[in-house]
Amino acid sequence: MAIDDKSADLMDYEALQEAALLGVVRAALTRASGPQGLPGDHHFYVSFRTGAPGVSIPEDLCARYPDEMTIVLQNQFWDLAAEQEAFSVTLQFGGRPKSLAIPYAAITRFYDPSVQYLLQFAVPEAPAALAPPASPAVEADGDDAPKIVSLDQFRKK
Repeated sequence: MAIDDKSADLMDYEALQEAALLGVVRAALTRASGPQGLPGDHHFYVSFRTGAPGVSIPEDLCARYPDEMTIVLQNQFWDLAAEQEAFSVTLQFGGRPKSLAIPYAAITRFYDPSVQYLLQFAVPEAPAALAPPASPAVEADGDDAPKIVSLDQFRKK
């Protein structure tokens, strides 16, 4: 068999692996949504495509972050619910509570800085001509202004 005659991956291992890793995200969010909340110093940065199918966020947030948004689940979040296909949470933006519902398939990154655990996912992007640059992280913590955190510090080098 010649080198160019590779067998087709009829198992679609890439999709199987991504589904398994999204299961890790689901399990982590399920634990955090339990009565004990986040254990120890654990907290999550969750980046997602705001325009992905099934994403439900307030219009003003979608306008501010038309491509991608990062939320922080650390101190002040409410009503975290991890379902089979999506999770929902209430965060404060500008001092006002806002509910978000995010399908796991829309997640691009999941990061727990307390243990340096990072997962990145391949979510289809908008066409280059339409895609604005990725948004910074938004930490909704009850303050009137969001805290901006550069994602560069979390990228693997």
